[in-house]
Amino acid sequence: MQAPQFKILFVCMGNICRSPTAEGVFRKKLTDNLLHPLVHVDSAGTHNYHPHSAPDERSQMHALRRGYDLSALRARQVQLSDFEQFDLLLTMDWDNRALLEERCPQTLQYKIRGFTEFLLSTQASVIPDPYYGGEQGFEHVLDLVEEASDGLIELVKKKVQTYGT
Repeated sequence: MQAPQFKILFVCMGNICRSPTAEGVFRKKLTDNLLHPLVHVDSAGTHNYHPHSAPDERSQMHALRRGYDLSALRARQVQLSDFEQFDLLLTMDWDNRALLEERCPQTLQYKIRGFTEFLLSTQASVIPDPYYGGEQGFEHVLDLVEEASDGLIELVKKKVQTYGT
């Protein structure tokens, strides 16, 4: 099997709702587009609130209804090595982005972007945190994540083509 040529890290606050949802959705879209061997995907949180915990049960339930299994994912905090290791660190909101930018070496700042930059038609500046909201919040997160993932797939296709695949 070919080694991954492109590495993406999804980042939210605690790594139990939005970023594991993005990881799970994007993994499936990579598989559906036959790109999974070329891209390494992970997720992490800016805070170490839930180390080694599975994603929030509500996130898992809503994702599974759409065909995304998040059960094997485990929360972790962003590490300094992530800035070197990953090609893109995609944040869910402005607070996550600001915290990453504070921690990131200046020469690697260009790797940090907002995940909503990849939305194809919906206008949103953040993927909102559904943790304290109702069921609709988790569905809204999935809607945004699915759309942004479709946009991100287009970038990945361009990137892997430049690597000669």
